[in-house]
Amino acid sequence: MQRAKTEKTALALAIATLCAGFAHAQEAAPQVDTTASNAATVVVTGTRVANRTALDTAAPVDIISSETLKNAGSTEMNQALSMALPSLNFPRPSLTDGTDTIRPATLRGMAPDQTLVLINSKRRHASSLVNVNGSIGRGSAAVDLNTIPTAIVKSVEVLRDGAAAQYGSDAISGVVNMRLRTDRDGGEASVTYGARKSEYDLWNDVAPVGGTWSGPDSRKRTDGQTATVSLWKGLALGESGFLTVAAEYRDQSRTERGGYDMRQQYPRLGGTSGAFDPRENTINRFNAWTGEPDLEQTTLFANAGNNLGGGVKVYGWASYQDRDATSSGYFRPPQDARNILSIYPDGFLPLISPTVKDFSMTGGVTWQAGQWDMDASLGYGKNKMEYTIENTLNRSLGPTSKTEFYAGGYAYDQAVFNLTGVRSIELASLSSPLNVAVGVEARREGYELFAGEEQSWSYGGEVLPNGTPAAPGAQVFPGFRPANEVDAHRNAVGAFIDLEANITPELLASAAVRAEKYSDFGNSVAGKLALRYDFTKSFALRGAIQNGFRAPSPQQQHFTATSTNFINGIPYEITTFKPSDPVAVALGAKPLDAEESVNASLGAVLRLGAVSVTVDAYRIDIDDRIILSENLTQANVRNYIASQGFIGVGGGRFFINGVDTTTKGVDVVINWAHNAGAAGRFDFTLAGNYTDTEVTRVPVTEQLSSLSPAPVLFDRVNVLSLEKGQPKNKISANVNWKLGPWGATLRATRYGEVLSPGTTPAFDFELGAKTVVDLEGRFAVTPKLTLALGADNVFDQYPETLPPTLNTTGNTPFSTYAPFGRSGRYIYGRATYAF
Repeated sequence: MQRAKTEKTALALAIATLCAGFAHAQEAAPQVDTTASNAATVVVTGTRVANRTALDTAAPVDIISSETLKNAGSTEMNQALSMALPSLNFPRPSLTDGTDTIRPATLRGMAPDQTLVLINSKRRHASSLVNVNGSIGRGSAAVDLNTIPTAIVKSVEVLRDGAAAQYGSDAISGVVNMRLRTDRDGGEASVTYGARKSEYDLWNDVAPVGGTWSGPDSRKRTDGQTATVSLWKGLALGESGFLTVAAEYRDQSRTERGGYDMRQQYPRLGGTSGAFDPRENTINRFNAWTGEPDLEQTTLFANAGNNLGGGVKVYGWASYQDRDATSSGYFRPPQDARNILSIYPDGFLPLISPTVKDFSMTGGVTWQAGQWDMDASLGYGKNKMEYTIENTLNRSLGPTSKTEFYAGGYAYDQAVFNLTGVRSIELASLSSPLNVAVGVEARREGYELFAGEEQSWSYGGEVLPNGTPAAPGAQVFPGFRPANEVDAHRNAVGAFIDLEANITPELLASAAVRAEKYSDFGNSVAGKLALRYDFTKSFALRGAIQNGFRAPSPQQQHFTATSTNFINGIPYEITTFKPSDPVAVALGAKPLDAEESVNASLGAVLRLGAVSVTVDAYRIDIDDRIILSENLTQANVRNYIASQGFIGVGGGRFFINGVDTTTKGVDVVINWAHNAGAAGRFDFTLAGNYTDTEVTRVPVTEQLSSLSPAPVLFDRVNVLSLEKGQPKNKISANVNWKLGPWGATLRATRYGEVLSPGTTPAFDFELGAKTVVDLEGRFAVTPKLTLALGADNVFDQYPETLPPTLNTTGNTPFSTYAPFGRSGRYIYGRATYAF
């Protein structure tokens, strides 16, 4: 049973600065204030026909307004979208190295990199991080949505349908399109401050025999203090141009949701049979940081456009973000063989402190060439992540070891050129003009991995008292080695044609074909056919069938890392291999190929006065999903590698195609706008998603299959993570209310059951369904100044506490698969001033 307590907090302020840049030129749409009113908003995602509204499309499109994002409580884009969309999940993993800092989101239960992200309909660059630890999205490298401040966004359009034929690689589960503000005047400043006020239950292990210490049943915490200062301003450029600039500063303190560590911490007095050290009863046994990281980030974004006359318009946007974060690994007790008592007499908690720098700039021009509306653009984006490991040591260096190391990092960059033309053709056989869109795209991608300082990865020669060589490298995160360094690039070119028209007044049809050629793996062709039939003005059916693809990312093709493990005193190199590495090839690795998908969907649209209902069922079959294999370090694997001439290699893992999945599901969205007169205006939204994924094939290689016993390339933990690691259902009920200067938002989100899988069924742990309630109240003090007070997770819900058999260190009382995180209630206040 969870308990709720309230305590006072202090207010913190931060300072933001502005910068200017160029951004996309498009006509400003009316301000969208509520979810229910989005049905009449013109969309640009999934269709290249002008003036198509959300309820008139052949595929489902959700629209999240800037007001919805602002009233979400969280200032994280990923979290705000997760609150607004039942089909989008943001599980917030912890103790997963770099994934604590760049957290991935998923759409319709797919992998994070199977959703395409656009800015003003142009492809956004991915993060440099590839998720290699045990979290949702393992093996993927996705776009970091949290590099986009909510202040610059006018609306977010989410196409819940495959769209590889229209947009290219990655658009298997759907497309997230961020439409930026295009304001010539006005602006808004906002200060938000909040903190976690929570209490969570503990399930403690028993003390060792003879130990006299015991732990509490629960723990109260007030932490996670977060201050966000954001600002956007619209400026006029000449008579028709605009420049909208935005800045955001965010300062977040960590949350600590660790358990009570009941293990023996210190060596016994007088040897292994002696008495316990008296410090066992006084040491702080809440010694882990499980939860949200410490984080400080500054983000700048600008969007601009101008009409040069003669039908020529220029546009552009630019962004920059600097993020510093700190998260932890597992606590090393004082007596741990990985510790040096003269450095850390009370043990140590190693800290991982990445610095992430993200930059992008896009510019383009639109013009008319006869009957064609032309658009040419060139964009560049780069994401760089570097690691500093703090409060740690290199055990193999002995008492002279440093306690902080630079561990290296990686960078990804992308340059994209687009040229598209759109026109309409009048055909007597059709009930509407035929909309024709054609285009070409050229893309260059680069991936770089750079080494850390030598002592972050090297072996210093220290031997433990039992004669075993000490572990080399920085504890928790050994640095990248010079042998791991990579500087690789690839090119891709593609072309598409997209047709859309009403065949009859009731029947809308669209078709698209896209071909792409990559310099590193080959060609892919995708096609899509979508239909919509309006039986009446109130009822329509829609459906689509298509094939799609996702090209292997440079991160998956080139990421590599090495650590040294001593087995029976002999050093072995354990490596995450590139698929092209000779050792990986000897184990059966092959050059990565594209993932291939077939999507089918069928939906209905119903309008009943002020009520709109959409129901969309889907099936997504994916062949040859790219996964990260298990760590292959068994003795027979080592012996096989040695027989192939690779001496001193202890095994490792690599990326490989070979997992096939089938995903079936349905999305339901019901909107109702109701004006209750003197009681105010209400906007109701009830939305739900059901998703079921089945793994139908796992990879094998001839080389590993010949061993006895044959090691498993993709084990049950990873299979079950795909099948049951995300909620099968997620239901959200949302009410927005406004009366004069008063306003409020009430939201309840039910997360269905999730399985936290174990290596055997005995270690599986089911997380039951939970409902999280959020509430915000607003008051307009003046027409320009609005104050808000709210709470996310009002009733302080947590996932089930793990038993000691699944939390042997006490560091992790909650599963990393928890779909709504594990930090409890968040209370916040916000002041907004419009100018």
